Amino acid sequence: QVRLVESGGGLVQPGGSLRLSCTASSLDNMAIAWFRQTPGKEREGVSCISATDEKAYYRDPVKGRFSISRDNSGNTVYLQMNNLKPEDTAVYFCAAESLTCAYYPSPHGRWSAWGQGTQVTVSS
Repeated sequence: QVRLVESGGGLVQPGGSLRLSCTASSLDNMAIAWFRQTPGKEREGVSCISATDEKAYYRDPVKGRFSISRDNSGNTVYLQMNNLKPEDTAVYFCAAESLTCAYYPSPHGRWSAWGQGTQVTVSS
């Protein structure tokens, strides 16, 4: 079973940037999605990148601000977050599924694995 570890979270001012990393034990044939969750709310899909054609998907509020990419040789998927807003504050998780982003943006799909999460706080 693939194992995932997120990193790169932190405290940033509005308008700032962060790059999150999701490092996998293996990215072979795995699509990777990023989700976020705030207290009392359901986990929501933010972005996903497929394994084969690296097709990317984004939640509407982050389009044009967030960019997902993958480094297969380094078994890492990145989420570059620019022009961050206070409403982006959440715990960010990555999840893996085979080949495509078929389950995205639902957190209830048959995801193969989840990471432990990394906190992102956008505040002045």
